[in-house]
Amino acid sequence: MLLQRKAIATPFIICVSILGIGLIQFPQLQTLIDRKQSASLETLEKEITSEHLRLNFLKKMPSFGYENLIADLVYLNFLQYFGDDEVRDKTGYSLSPEYFEVILERDPRFLAAYRSLSISTSLYAAMPERTIALSEKGLKSLSPFVPEKSYYVWRYKGIDELLFLGNAKAAQKSFATAANWASNLSDTESQTIGNISRKTAEFLGRNPNSKYAQIATWAIILNSQVDDRTRKRAIREIEALGGKVFTTSEGSNKILFPPKD
Repeated sequence: MLLQRKAIATPFIICVSILGIGLIQFPQLQTLIDRKQSASLETLEKEITSEHLRLNFLKKMPSFGYENLIADLVYLNFLQYFGDDEVRDKTGYSLSPEYFEVILERDPRFLAAYRSLSISTSLYAAMPERTIALSEKGLKSLSPFVPEKSYYVWRYKGIDELLFLGNAKAAQKSFATAANWASNLSDTESQTIGNISRKTAEFLGRNPNSKYAQIATWAIILNSQVDDRTRKRAIREIEALGGKVFTTSEGSNKILFPPKD
């Protein structure tokens, strides 16, 4: 009889937990989205504080084996948060790393999350140190084969180290590791990225203060699938380094490097 009760109770607890996750995922965040321009800055800041507390709860909440589900739900919350430009213009992006602490703690092999982490936390929230710390922690759970194309995490890390910290030595190591991991895979994409990463690492080794390397790294961001604000930031940074950006008739970007490095 006791065993039967336990058998019934276990799935019940799990179901209640999942329901609880769903319930705490949306109300506070939806309030933030609905406020838009009608809310005062003071009100929005209070709601940001509430959202911060919710994320802290999610960090500590037991998962009952549903780590990936929690990571997915929180990532969806992050996308809503990050995409609400009107509110973000008022409050900033300070919660970005808090979302990824939950996401990557639950699922450190969530490859797409690392790219969003780099853009949102390094570029928008201006916290590259947090990005790199979270990436380094997550990399302890990755290998050259798991997940597939995990070498991208090393590339994102190298980009952050070079562009936002100015640490060419650390960036060189990250790009070299990305090249080594990519070399284990035979597909065209991996081989191409591996060769590019290797050349970047070699170039940084010879020219750690190179503007060319920084322009080329901003070009990586520019030519990725990024939002308009990130694209404009990349163009501004390239031009500040002495480069020029042209859009071809086919819609692609062409970079003109300065005459001297």
